[in-house]
Amino acid sequence: MRAGGRVQAAIDILQAIAEQHRPAPQALADWGRQHRFAGSGDRAAIGNLVYDALRRRRSIAWRMGTDAPRALALGACGATFDLTVEEIDQLADGSQHAPAPLSEDEREGLRRPLDATTPDDVAADVPAWLLEPLQRVFGARLVEEGQALAQRATLDLRVNTLRATPEKVAKALHPLRVHAVPLAPHGLRVQPVRDSQRTPHVEAEPAHGKGWFEVQDAGSQVAAALSGAGPRMQVMDLCAGAGGKTLALAAMMQNTGQLHAYDADKQRFRPIFARLKRAGARNVQTLTPGAVDELEALQERMHCVLVDAPCSGSGVWRRRPDAKWRLKPQALADRIEEQRNVLTQAAKLVRPGGRLTYVTCSVLPEENVDQIAWFCAQHPDFTTLDYAQAWRDALGDEPPSSADGRHDTLLLTPASHRVDGFFIALLQRAQA
Repeated sequence: MRAGGRVQAAIDILQAIAEQHRPAPQALADWGRQHRFAGSGDRAAIGNLVYDALRRRRSIAWRMGTDAPRALALGACGATFDLTVEEIDQLADGSQHAPAPLSEDEREGLRRPLDATTPDDVAADVPAWLLEPLQRVFGARLVEEGQALAQRATLDLRVNTLRATPEKVAKALHPLRVHAVPLAPHGLRVQPVRDSQRTPHVEAEPAHGKGWFEVQDAGSQVAAALSGAGPRMQVMDLCAGAGGKTLALAAMMQNTGQLHAYDADKQRFRPIFARLKRAGARNVQTLTPGAVDELEALQERMHCVLVDAPCSGSGVWRRRPDAKWRLKPQALADRIEEQRNVLTQAAKLVRPGGRLTYVTCSVLPEENVDQIAWFCAQHPDFTTLDYAQAWRDALGDEPPSSADGRHDTLLLTPASHRVDGFFIALLQRAQA
């Protein structure tokens, strides 16, 4: 496909997302099925343009004067395809499959810069209604943090130490130019290929089929590492989902002790079984989704409970940019209620002296520090642990500063740590 055709395809997909309220991955997949003539390079380029337009929807709309699909796609062209305004003007020539010629207003919008007078929510590319809580977290660094959340995400791998070593995996993936991730001792990052529109399909690699590695952001790896799980312990992954952190915990436990994996949603839980088999994780006991009675039988038995709580997903806006604009106040309120319910459930499972690790992939204080304050008020037998000491114990080096400046809990972000946004709080139950 020519460049103009790719841009027009992105406009059509953005139109479907806006009018039919469809998730971006679904709209892109449907377009691909309907246009089978498009090669993999075309689909990758179109997908990148759609996602880049959604990541920066607020600032593009401000520059272009509208958030119409055409304006968003044209406004993202410069960054996605490294095009000048004159080059965008040339590809929008109105020929078959190409966008109609630019108007003078569109040309002016493409040239309009963001400057000191730009509103913070625009410069940070965040919903206006979330400006106050984000300012509360980041203060003067709001724009920097927001802009980092509007960039493309990295591709990180976690080496499965039950089957391989980082050196072994790096050698197997040598053509992909992987390198170590500073924060995660068993993490590897796939080096982006400049001028390539395609992300390597690492799960097609033989090393993945052998269970040598899993795709997992380095921030998520850190959250598992700080849980305190270790050999011969009783550990619970309470919101296991598809099992990403479960697999990390199993490796930390060296396939000893018992690791219980539970999720209330059987659809989210379904992939865990194949992943456990591939990884060689043999110490995992899977509980029946939704079976609260099975959880009750384990009350006060766990050395460690990991709660990867349902949340807004604001920390992973790089990967799911359409979710940034779909999030509404009521949905956030619902997540907060779910988090409180699961924290209450988790507290019952922790044995005296045991640890509860609360994790979200959110940067919003309502889901993070506010929830910890609420939990500690409701459960005075739990106290917050110093994440810095836990970091030294688990990872053996000096910890990074939290993106929100706090010293008790840890907030990781793309701007501060080059990982997805993750909040991690460590809580210990008093001895009986």
